[in-house]
Amino acid sequence: MGSSAAYHLARRGQRVLGLEQFTPAHDRGSSHGGTRIVRQAYFERPDYVPLLRRSYELWDELSVQSGRELFVRCGALMIGRPDSAVVAGTVKSAQQWDLPVETLDRAAMRARYPQFSLPEDHIAVLEANAGYALAEPSVLANLELASDAGAELWFETAMESIELGPDGVRIQAGGLEVIAAKVVLATGAWASTSLALELAPIGVLRQTVHWYEPAGGQAALVDFDPQRFPVYLWEWPGEEGARPTEIYGFPRVSGDPGVKAGIYRDGSPAHPDQLDRVVTDADAANLERYLAKALPGLLGPRLRGSACMYAGVPDDDFVIGFHPRSGARVVLAVGFSGHGFKFMPVVGEIVADLVIDGETIHDIDFLAPDRPS
Repeated sequence: MGSSAAYHLARRGQRVLGLEQFTPAHDRGSSHGGTRIVRQAYFERPDYVPLLRRSYELWDELSVQSGRELFVRCGALMIGRPDSAVVAGTVKSAQQWDLPVETLDRAAMRARYPQFSLPEDHIAVLEANAGYALAEPSVLANLELASDAGAELWFETAMESIELGPDGVRIQAGGLEVIAAKVVLATGAWASTSLALELAPIGVLRQTVHWYEPAGGQAALVDFDPQRFPVYLWEWPGEEGARPTEIYGFPRVSGDPGVKAGIYRDGSPAHPDQLDRVVTDADAANLERYLAKALPGLLGPRLRGSACMYAGVPDDDFVIGFHPRSGARVVLAVGFSGHGFKFMPVVGEIVADLVIDGETIHDIDFLAPDRPS
């Protein structure tokens, strides 16, 4: 989100300084690991759909300007029982915003996507216009375009403190003091630990994803190419009153050793500076229970794993807007709760609107930092 904000502000003629505590497109936060799902028929909340429509336009624009396809439309399957949140919510958003989707029953899935093994009481909703974004290349594209537009970017420069002063917002970073009229805070998992502006708590979860060789070996990888295998999110009912489990995954992406899969929010609370980055077979045990019945042809050897962080608020919605006690001098873009990457281009545009104009045409009232929840 910070890279996108820097780009959109710089392209609109603002003098921009970007501060990053690590290297460009690093693997220490929440925006690495190769791919992120991008979809419009948003089961979480229909309010997000207008933002996603604009984000799609900006994804395509970013791809053109960077000279690389950053958003691959391979389709997305939302799978579960008809009354599950994933399936019913997707259908509701599609109907409300007139988005084209297709419902596939077990027989249709067996014919079209035989890799998936649906129980008799599960269905799938196919959104053909969905797909995945390339995570690290997208961040790098923003940074390169921001720099080309005149932004000054400091890496390996940690923000040590921030305070409001009569002459602007004062930031201590890298042993220097920076004073700016406006500041954007897109600090991810560090939102609650590094700021002195009394943010509401933003919890951090350690999240792991894993790459598998198909059961049929390397020759079977062709069955998981984007032309044959869409991204998916599959809700399985909880056992004995437990919350449902949502597994998700991607087609095989060029350069990856295998096929990536994970469980949404299957993690434990963590501190961003003390995250356990060693991923073991134990981290994948719960995922593999579900892959064994959902995608049996995928469950070959686990090739590698990666750990990142989800930083979210209790209602799982984002936090975008002016800090309520900053006098409209500090814009927050934090708390993306593990489902924000697809919004990255439009978040940059919204932040630039707020900094330059003090308002935005996008409806973000439900994401306000001072909302009751």
